[in-house]
Amino acid sequence: MTRIFEEFLFAVSSALYLPVIALVSVLCLYVLWAVGALGTDAVVRLKRRNPVLAGFSRRIEEQLRSKEPHLDVRLERLLQEMELDAIQRLDRIRFVIKVGPALGLMGTLIPMGISLGALAQGNVPQMATSMVTAFTATVAGLACSVGAYLIALIREKWARADLREMEFMTELAARGAGIETKEPMEVSHALSAPTAAA
Repeated sequence: MTRIFEEFLFAVSSALYLPVIALVSVLCLYVLWAVGALGTDAVVRLKRRNPVLAGFSRRIEEQLRSKEPHLDVRLERLLQEMELDAIQRLDRIRFVIKVGPALGLMGTLIPMGISLGALAQGNVPQMATSMVTAFTATVAGLACSVGAYLIALIREKWARADLREMEFMTELAARGAGIETKEPMEVSHALSAPTAAA
């Protein structure tokens, strides 16, 4: 009975080999794309252009031109929508922070199991190939996680600054429209959650 379970688990582990290696490769490509996108956004911000704030300003103007009632409530909702968008953008890179090491570990242990099986059969070349794949997957998974963590730190800093500016713009728009808010319009600051724990 034990032998049956062992063979079943080995079959499951072997079946996961290609999907795990493929996912680690996809994570590497995604982190490289994220680095490029970060560099592009950094250049845009250095030129004093911020498409996020520009888009938010246009949406505020649309709300001001609208004749619908309860402008203060609509502006508050708009601000919360922008915060949610910022959180969702950060969640994608935070996902890599958590999943990268896990996939790297799986990409290490699975080839090691295959390598030990090859060693038992006396197939040394296959064992060496599997061990190389195992250590490469570990390095790639950890590198993806570290790179994603650094990207998330920078993007979270930008998101905080953008949201503060959006709060200011929303408050100015409300007062310019003759609306006196009892409390300053604020977002819930869900971005304050630790990046690695998100």
